Amino acid sequence: MPGNGKTLYLAMEEQAEIGLRLTDAAELVFFDTRSGEIVKQQALALPEGADITSVSSFSEARRLFAVGLSDGSALVMRHDYKSSYPDGERVITPEIAWPLGEAPIPVGNLPLDVLAVNGDGDDWRLVGGSQGSLTQTDVSLTENFLTGEVDTEIDTQALPNQSVKPTKLLLMPDRRWLLMAAPGGKLAVEDLQSADGASTTQVMTASTGEIRTFELLLGGSSLMLADDRGVVSQWFLVRDDQGEWQLTRIRSFDSGGEPLAGFAIEHRRKGFATVDADGTLRLFNTTAERNVLSEQVTEGAIDQIAYAPRSNALLLEQDGELRFWAVHNEHPEISWAALWSKVWYEGYEEPAYVWQSSASTNDFEPKYSLMPLAFGTLKAAFYAMLLATPLAICGAIYTAYFMAPGLRRKVKPMIELMEALPTVILGFLAGLWLAPFMELNLAAVFITLLLVPLSILAFAFVWAQMPNRIRFLLPEGWDVTLLVPVVILAVMLSFAIAGPIENLLFGGDMRLWVSQELGISYDQRNALVVGIAMGFAVIPTIFSITEDAIFAVPKSLSYGSLALGATPWQTLVRVVMPTASPGIFSAVMIGMGRAVGETMIVLMATGNTPIMDVNIFEGMRTLAANIAVEMPESEVGSTHFRILFLAAFVLFMFTFVVNTLAESIRQHLRQKYGSL
Repeated sequence: MPGNGKTLYLAMEEQAEIGLRLTDAAELVFFDTRSGEIVKQQALALPEGADITSVSSFSEARRLFAVGLSDGSALVMRHDYKSSYPDGERVITPEIAWPLGEAPIPVGNLPLDVLAVNGDGDDWRLVGGSQGSLTQTDVSLTENFLTGEVDTEIDTQALPNQSVKPTKLLLMPDRRWLLMAAPGGKLAVEDLQSADGASTTQVMTASTGEIRTFELLLGGSSLMLADDRGVVSQWFLVRDDQGEWQLTRIRSFDSGGEPLAGFAIEHRRKGFATVDADGTLRLFNTTAERNVLSEQVTEGAIDQIAYAPRSNALLLEQDGELRFWAVHNEHPEISWAALWSKVWYEGYEEPAYVWQSSASTNDFEPKYSLMPLAFGTLKAAFYAMLLATPLAICGAIYTAYFMAPGLRRKVKPMIELMEALPTVILGFLAGLWLAPFMELNLAAVFITLLLVPLSILAFAFVWAQMPNRIRFLLPEGWDVTLLVPVVILAVMLSFAIAGPIENLLFGGDMRLWVSQELGISYDQRNALVVGIAMGFAVIPTIFSITEDAIFAVPKSLSYGSLALGATPWQTLVRVVMPTASPGIFSAVMIGMGRAVGETMIVLMATGNTPIMDVNIFEGMRTLAANIAVEMPESEVGSTHFRILFLAAFVLFMFTFVVNTLAESIRQHLRQKYGSL
């Protein structure tokens, strides 16, 4: 064992090559983790007669820790490491930095049997004491820009008598919430910034045993508890129905049922390691709620455990001996539940499906739920097919069965030519023109969707009542051309009457009325825009295949039906359509595959918000669009990178399953109607 004395604090540097021991002899010992050779040894300059009574490791990620002394003062330290390359070889030089200065900070008059510290930059807070009597000390650092000297202001105040006698303290990063562990498995929460002064807001029995481990997870939002019965649980603050913050138990982890001898938090991930009294090491991830490893590493209990910053090594101390273990634990934050089930993330009021792959802070908890992306994919495809399927199939029926051959030769190539239009153009038009146009003319759009079909039906009825001498002025199969001016006039009428109707029914602004009166949020780039834009992209595919399938039905079947007295409509419904149904069904499935896999339109016209909302006025993010957006920025080989490939595989599997099911149905239809 490098150095003398009992280990109070154990840590490693970035490369896991240099370890640090703080001993009860007030010595800081830096040593080589492979050989145990002492690299540097430094004694703490404690006040005369003072001893170390407590150690607080409050930020492993920033390498910060503090020691409480028997005279009521505290020292805050950070272990730093500098790399140099003399003669081409790397040399790591350890040193100790003093964020609050080398002089001890007075906290109270009693020995600091318990101590909690947190802060950053110029503002720090220390809470400590003993026998249930706690003192709060706020430290403010001010640097003189001319001389470079740092002035330290210290404000100390006694906290009210505690309802419990804490055995362990933790101060959350906002320096507002003080968490206290007490005998009997008690857990108390104190609000240090309450309007009426510091007050205890919550006291509960967190465990049926005694609390042995009391640590904050990376980021300081989650509290990790472990009792003498081996039960490990995660807690964080959640607002209740009255808007009050309550420390809530979120999840528990199976640690084998044995008392824990060691507990270590990962520095850069939401994970932790435990070693029980039998020497079994277990690695956990809180987000995925999974135990990624269980392995016997020692015989009997250990004394100390330390995680390397990169989570690639563990340092164990047992009976005065140090053991160094390499750890290979890639992508522990992924599990079936993390991908497809609701997860209760830090800062959320309840479990939710969330996709958020990055943030501006290293304390971020990755959220890799694929449910919002799968939902967005199906939502976009649904609205696109809702528009495209009836228009394409009905158009194909008329073109193949009723339209004059001369007109068909002009219409069919024109519609099929639409398929050659790049989808990026449609997406560009949808995002920059159609979306704002629909926002300004929402009432007119809905009136058009109602009035145009009614106008077509009304004109068809009137045309059917016309005398034959007028109807026969147009050759058979050319009467559809009369609908062109009807549709144009119906659209113009819709926009003309939209203003008065909107003023009468919606107070002059339908979009505002939908938001305020119905409580339905409106996003400019929404599912309605995507449905219209992507619908026009899918229509040529469905139309072309459906039209070919109907036109390919042998004329002998139609002539035979007509000769037996059936009307053209009866022939279409009972003979032609059943015979062509395999082809029509294939057309719909191919169109759906095109809608599911579409990228550019949904990328440019949806707002790319990965939310699960059936609201037609809200956006979404699809699997294909998410891959296109995030793949260029993901780190190769990272969890994020692999999840994007998994999303592509999910997209493939979806289309594969749908196409397999469609093929089986198509074969069934062919066998059923093949004898006609």
